[in-house]
Amino acid sequence: MSNEIHPILKSMIPIVEGIAKTFGKNCEVVLHDFKNFQSSIIAIENGHVTGRSLGSPMTEVGLQAIRKGNTNDNIINYTGKSTDGRALKSSTMFIKDENEHVIGCLCINFDMSELIVAQNAIQELTQTESKEDVKQNDYLTNSVNDVLSSIVSNTLEELGKPVAYMSKDEKVNIVKKLDDQGAFLIKGAIDYVAKVLCVSRYTIYNYLDEIRVNK
Repeated sequence: MSNEIHPILKSMIPIVEGIAKTFGKNCEVVLHDFKNFQSSIIAIENGHVTGRSLGSPMTEVGLQAIRKGNTNDNIINYTGKSTDGRALKSSTMFIKDENEHVIGCLCINFDMSELIVAQNAIQELTQTESKEDVKQNDYLTNSVNDVLSSIVSNTLEELGKPVAYMSKDEKVNIVKKLDDQGAFLIKGAIDYVAKVLCVSRYTIYNYLDEIRVNK
């Protein structure tokens, strides 16, 4: 397989390891070969960040850029989430051959979750309150689904921790706050919250039973 890799891409394989080791275990670095989008990864370090490995396919962001022909400019410093809710800071840099044809890309995905937890802890410690501080609880939205999404999003922001790092007790606390706000009166709320918290709908029912028994 190594003989089939373009020399320019092959020369960049050591760079993948170098960047990853420089920035540590939370920095995933991936090299894609555009010969085969279904199995494009030819080098990867710290694949646990997104759960990918050698031979995994091209990402949605990269595929969209290629379909739209937006490969002249690199996609730098965008944010996203992994499948388990980790907050990612990413960059995609396209690689061209001697004829200026795009042959692959180098991608960096940095897991910011631990830094966000630390940032929120520092913010909590340094936060002060004044009488002018007013918390707005009005959800100015256009549909019931938007209302549910806003309630869940704001409740998660108050905790200030990515779902992937939440304990069971913290998830129960989230469900309790949502229940107190009437979120589960909205049709489809059980399934939506279960998806956001990465648990089953039956787990949400169990949380609610636990909460309401203790009230």
